[in-house]
Amino acid sequence: MEFSSINEYNGKIKRILITKEQIDEALDRAAAQINELYDGRPVLLVSILKGAFVFMADICRRVTVPCEIAFMCAKSYYNGTVSTGKVDITMDIEQDVKDYHLVIVEDIIDTGRTLSDVARRLKDRGPLSLTVITLLDKPSRRVVEFVPDTALFTIPDCFVVGYGLDCGEYYRNLPYIAEYGE
Repeated sequence: MEFSSINEYNGKIKRILITKEQIDEALDRAAAQINELYDGRPVLLVSILKGAFVFMADICRRVTVPCEIAFMCAKSYYNGTVSTGKVDITMDIEQDVKDYHLVIVEDIIDTGRTLSDVARRLKDRGPLSLTVITLLDKPSRRVVEFVPDTALFTIPDCFVVGYGLDCGEYYRNLPYIAEYGE
């Protein structure tokens, strides 16, 4: 993807769906929920790269329970706007999860394939518990039965960018969630 000007780059944004202020308020509520759920017990926050890295950083800074972080990379999009339907784990976490309460931190659940696969793989490793928190949930696109424990926002069936989410690696730096359009 190449842009001839900043106007062309910005021109791909159709509308802002979720403002930075709305994200901040939802982050505070989600962190309070994690703090209450684990009540001082240590957790391992597992971010699914690349899209969830901004969400993970903001949740991690708000959580007051003892926590460690880990990263996995699971892909199903490969620079497009439609899932390929194939989930590849290209980077796995290093920790043995048996002594951890896991909290999977995801950017968006669309078809459900990626999170269903990741959650199953991690659950099979025998953690003390496993919880899934997602920034965005798009249930209208589900092809695999999967419901997150917490979804900060439910969105319509549109392609979104910003706050870590991308299109062809661009737009991750936007402080809000926006609908992307060609």
